[in-house]
Amino acid sequence: MFESAELGHRIPDEEYEAAEPGLRAALLDAQYDLLELRQFAVIVLINGMDGAGKGATVNLLNEWMDPRHIEACAFDSPTAAESEYPAMWRFWRSLPPRGKIGVLFNNWYGQVIVDRVERRSRRADLEQRLDEIRRFESMLVREGVLLIKFWFHVSRAVQKQHFKALEKDPRTRWRVTRRDWRAHDLYGRYRDVAGQVLRSSSTGEAPWLIVDGSDANFRALFVGRTLLSAITKRLEAVRRKWAPRQTAAPLAPAVDTVNLIGSLQRQEMGHKEYDEQLERHQGRLALLTRDDAFRKRSLVLVFEGMDAAGKGGAIRRISAALDIRQYRIVQVAAPTEEERAQPYLWRFWRHVPRRGKIAVFDRSWYGRVLVERVEGYCSEADWMRAYSEINDFEDELAAAGAVVVKFLLAISKDEQLARFKQREAEPHKRFKITEEDWRNRERWDDYVQAICDMVDRTSTERAPWVLVEADDKQYARIKILRTICERLEAALDHGRKVEGKA
Repeated sequence: MFESAELGHRIPDEEYEAAEPGLRAALLDAQYDLLELRQFAVIVLINGMDGAGKGATVNLLNEWMDPRHIEACAFDSPTAAESEYPAMWRFWRSLPPRGKIGVLFNNWYGQVIVDRVERRSRRADLEQRLDEIRRFESMLVREGVLLIKFWFHVSRAVQKQHFKALEKDPRTRWRVTRRDWRAHDLYGRYRDVAGQVLRSSSTGEAPWLIVDGSDANFRALFVGRTLLSAITKRLEAVRRKWAPRQTAAPLAPAVDTVNLIGSLQRQEMGHKEYDEQLERHQGRLALLTRDDAFRKRSLVLVFEGMDAAGKGGAIRRISAALDIRQYRIVQVAAPTEEERAQPYLWRFWRHVPRRGKIAVFDRSWYGRVLVERVEGYCSEADWMRAYSEINDFEDELAAAGAVVVKFLLAISKDEQLARFKQREAEPHKRFKITEEDWRNRERWDDYVQAICDMVDRTSTERAPWVLVEADDKQYARIKILRTICERLEAALDHGRKVEGKA
């Protein structure tokens, strides 16, 4: 795979000097066209062997183009704080918005390769991470991102020669560290693992481009011309109002909507029992979230349901049992301009809790397959692929130790009407009812269908949906509190058993 890059391509200085001014000007023009249109983002991945010119190339791109519109990020081993989040969290935070170029140095491939070379992970672990990365990159591409992946390569002999030359010069010897020489000692393993990673993750949507890093002139022109060609082609496609062909077939009902929503039986609870159960389960939740074992976990609560189903009231009963320093309630509304400039799940990754913390989502990432689907705010292809992307997202949360509990509060159409009228009649509740609520009610059947499809396609072993009979608010609140406690107890007990076996 790396044979061609190890041949040693050379470009004479006079040829480079003749080509550089025109390439720089063209890149700058393309960058400003990208910024003006703001139709897509460009992500450039920089990976490769030490001593292959990765850092020098990133610096050169900043010199050739306007650095104000290039967001360059370098990643090393995750810090202690970053380790308390899912593995992809720090990369999501660094994605550039539409119109900008993001240069990500040692990105999501860096630690994956190092862990395998250092034998901190097994081959099966590597394959699992690469599968997650392929799905992540596929999502980026389908969100419109132009993804360009460069692997900078040099032979072992050239790497050694480069390190020796840097060490010989007093001005540059600081750039060669013991870590670099260890990487040189492990060159064969790095080459083998890199070959496996590149073969497995080079797809039609996001292929790898191997750069011969032995000659500064060659690698600079190769990267510059490749970047220019890719951006120019995408800009031309946007100007022609090109759009990816949508191949998704119309979605047939996934389940019988009557059986899922209509068959839920009304459940009731008296005031006395409610007061007793509320005090019991709030105390139970308070103790669980203060347990030392919870420091290795996080809690993600998701609330969906029809308007006036009682989500806010249930959330208030939960927060009353929690330490204010421990949780955050995320109210999800229509995306802002900043959020629309990013891949859909970006705005939710921003609120993922670290270990020992809690995030409560009052509506969530399921908006894409509910309101956006029903109201036509996104294409069918977009909401169809959202099911698998959401499942991947929740899998990553669970794999990082999050306890994900998803509640669907289901009420009858008659009960919703009664609550709407009550809100209009009470001055302190009028703000809760809007024209949009009444308009959504007119599409009740469409929303029920979307809800049923959502539950059928996204209720997984790690993050199953909990259907809550919510016509009686008191019953619903107790069921929600009890479910959270049961899920937390199971997770914490499982963690203790695993530690005991270790």
